[in-house]
Amino acid sequence: QVQLVQSGGGLVQPGGSLRLSCKASRAIFSVFSGYDMGWYRQAPGLQREFVASITSRKTTNYRETVKGRFTISRDNSRKTVYLQMNNLKPEDTAVYYCNEGVVGERAGDSWGQGTQVTVSS
Repeated sequence: QVQLVQSGGGLVQPGGSLRLSCKASRAIFSVFSGYDMGWYRQAPGLQREFVASITSRKTTNYRETVKGRFTISRDNSRKTVYLQMNNLKPEDTAVYYCNEGVVGERAGDSWGQGTQVTVSS
């Protein structure tokens, strides 16, 4: 049973940058490095959508609208996954959630608490 604790987010102007972090915490032994991780986002009134994922082998995948702007990475020694977001646009405004157990673009069962990202002038 994993707990995913997110940090980062906030208010940024268009063209700005933010970095989100998601740290896995377990009370007993587990292998964070064996799980595919991902980021999803949801704006009010809209469906949750896939943003990016990274496999245990550090292969990455992004939705088309964030390619070249967002970078997902992981530090297995710190049991943490990151989402570096550059050149942010107002349409990136949403609550962002990390997820463990991603298969392709399908989410696994474990979610972070969510963090608000607001891109506005």
